[in-house]
Amino acid sequence: MSEQLVPTPGQTIGPFYGYALPYEGGEHLVDRSDPRAVRLHGTVYDGHGEPIPDSMLEIWQADADGTVSQEPGSLLRDGYTFTGFGRVAVDNAGHYDFTTVNPGASEAGKAPFIAMTVFARGLLNRLFTRIYLPEDGEALARDPLLASLPEGRRETLIAEREPDGSLRFDLRLQGDGETVFLSYPNHRPGDPA
Repeated sequence: MSEQLVPTPGQTIGPFYGYALPYEGGEHLVDRSDPRAVRLHGTVYDGHGEPIPDSMLEIWQADADGTVSQEPGSLLRDGYTFTGFGRVAVDNAGHYDFTTVNPGASEAGKAPFIAMTVFARGLLNRLFTRIYLPEDGEALARDPLLASLPEGRRETLIAEREPDGSLRFDLRLQGDGETVFLSYPNHRPGDPA
């Protein structure tokens, strides 16, 4: 007798990140002394506008030339190899920091972006979003994902460039100004990524 198995529901995914998931240097995709280094930072907020002190974020991105790294060992930092992956737990005020590079466009006609995954208390499944660079308005206007969104929602995916060159990107999990979160074709909540 053959029965078809059905996926089990997701489980709450926090707040136990400090035990095993963060790793030394996870927030440094490049060294701060790298001439291309840029700070990506922001705060994670709940639906009431309160910072969430127990969330964890992961980013994946192309390098400055738009090349998506195929290097093994993303959790290892050797100081030379750009793997395009970072992971960080927020601090007790919901703030995060990454040291990375401005990504290049990985495909012609698309704006450069950083992919981000959010793990936080109360979430049954992780959330996916993107962080777009603010400078190239023409590329942003042509980007298929941004073009598919209502105009008033697009800005929730565009980082703010600060006077020192840093990128600020705050995440709002619900409520006013909620960040646009993505779902991927053929991916059901609870499936491995």
